[in-house]
Amino acid sequence: MSGRRLLINSSSFSNLEFFNLRTTYKTTPIHKLETFTFADIDFAYEQLLGQEGVSECVILQTCNRVEIYLVMEKSRESKILDLWFEIAKISSESIKYVEINEGKKVITHLLRLASGLESLVVGESQILGQIKRAYEYAKRHDYCNSSLALAFDRAIKTGTKIRNQTGLSKGSVSVGSMAVNLAEEYFDDLSTKKILIIGTGEAASLIAKSLRRRNIEFYVASRTFERAKAFVSTVGGTPIEFEKALLTFDNIDVIFVSTTAPYYLVTYDRISKCMSESAHKSGMMIFDLSNPRTVDDRIASIHKVKLVNIDQISEIVERNLIHRKQEIRLAESMLDFEMQSIDNLFRKIKAEPLVVSVFKKVDELREKELLKTARRLNIHPGTKEFGVIEQLSHAIVEGIMSTPMNNFRKEIGNNETNEDILKVVTRIFNYESK
Repeated sequence: MSGRRLLINSSSFSNLEFFNLRTTYKTTPIHKLETFTFADIDFAYEQLLGQEGVSECVILQTCNRVEIYLVMEKSRESKILDLWFEIAKISSESIKYVEINEGKKVITHLLRLASGLESLVVGESQILGQIKRAYEYAKRHDYCNSSLALAFDRAIKTGTKIRNQTGLSKGSVSVGSMAVNLAEEYFDDLSTKKILIIGTGEAASLIAKSLRRRNIEFYVASRTFERAKAFVSTVGGTPIEFEKALLTFDNIDVIFVSTTAPYYLVTYDRISKCMSESAHKSGMMIFDLSNPRTVDDRIASIHKVKLVNIDQISEIVERNLIHRKQEIRLAESMLDFEMQSIDNLFRKIKAEPLVVSVFKKVDELREKELLKTARRLNIHPGTKEFGVIEQLSHAIVEGIMSTPMNNFRKEIGNNETNEDILKVVTRIFNYESK
């Protein structure tokens, strides 16, 4: 793919647009996200960039998202979506998990993503490094080196700036990570305890990631063993069959429950029995992060059992968020300013092929008239006299053209209706796109 010719500086740039196709934790269960990933990233790039009308591409893959950024001709997104599903070997039914943006919305999303505002835990810093690595890989292999490169450069700078100038990344916490923090406070050494996560959803993934960061082992159970295995392959842990997990509570010290079951999975009788039969147990901690609840409230009355429900944890997290809401507003205000600046820049870039073409056409006329005048005056190229009238011709063109063209650049960068301005200037100069 080396040496790909990108089109931002060509007159056909107006036919190209930014596109973003993505599936994230917001739309897709964590255990399903893995199915959207590209196992062979270079093959995926070659297939995507090999499509007619596709100019640039950056692929971002993390445990919380798979995103494809493209510069391509409009109305090609359905073809790219089909190709994505074909490469990843997933069925067309999975289209319900995919979001598609185009134009300025793509840049806005990328800025928010780099700043941590789209993360599962708002403000987390890991995503910025992941964006950098994805972009650097694409640029190094010449999968992008023009308009997407400019967009990613600005997004990375903006994400860094927001983290440096706001407190967005300080004290960021989720329901899942707060639950792990509370478990650490309850037990002297959490790494020595046997831990079970029931569920494979959003909160469960945050718990798993928090435990993995601490190098703490844990089991994962789901109603289907295949789902538990898919979850574990993405975020860590050891899968365990659902029924077996429910029957082995006597060997577990901490249980995190985050499911959508319409009944109690963790019952009073079951916990009471395992506590009475396990005299060696120093205590047990159970977190019910489900909505509706799937842990019997009466368990809180059992000796040596600490039950914490989602309302209690959410209250702690909300107190943390109140202190950070001002930082989030500040970050979004900074993003609005950056987005306006980037939008102006891309409008100017879009107009530049016309400016170049107009100057080229005018210069051709200048040279034609210069030679015609020189022949009439019997002045030959290379003589001192020819040099004088040639300098005069350049000065006249520069004096006439510079002001309107600079004003055009300024206007195109500050005016939302730049397409209309482009059409007017095109007609004025009788410019034809090649």
